[in-house]
Amino acid sequence: MSAQHEDDDLAPSTTPGYKPGVAKSVDEYAKLDAEDESLARWKASLGIVPGAARPAEGPKVTILSLELVSPSLPPGRRLVMDLQDQAQLASLKNNPITIKEGVEYNVRINFRVNHSIISGVRYIQVVKRSGIRVDKMEQMLGSYGPHPNGEPYTKNFDSEESPSGMLARSGTYNVRSRVVDDDGEVYADWEWCFKLGKEW
Repeated sequence: MSAQHEDDDLAPSTTPGYKPGVAKSVDEYAKLDAEDESLARWKASLGIVPGAARPAEGPKVTILSLELVSPSLPPGRRLVMDLQDQAQLASLKNNPITIKEGVEYNVRINFRVNHSIISGVRYIQVVKRSGIRVDKMEQMLGSYGPHPNGEPYTKNFDSEESPSGMLARSGTYNVRSRVVDDDGEVYADWEWCFKLGKEW
């Protein structure tokens, strides 16, 4: 499969006619319509307050982890991919995670906004089996500014149900995940794999 086709699979969907606005700094947004009290409260909830700007160094967003969450997981068991651990990322490409068949689960992503305001940032996941695309998920992270205390944000995506049956359990599913914004800036891009089993 060509690299161009793979990039097409990971391209975020677009809305015809939509053009992202000119990027502004946190301080510019904080001063914009400052007399509107309700807007000021909303901006403060996003961390957009005068003087909250940090130096614009490094990426705007750091993706910390991706987690598969399910009420059917055994107590105390977590399926977390630490995206800052390069050894774990390398291992995830060749050592499949086992997901129980026919259960409800959702994806949870943890990230930190380092500077600037982010909007239009999306998580895209393409699942292939034997080189053929079997699923694509695209979820919007939302709009965020740097957290006033520098803490990470958590986004829970919609619940899904894992496939089930003997055919679904045979073979490995290869996944490519990407976090990208409206301007095409990629904040994270990694590969991992999973298989379906009768148990976690």
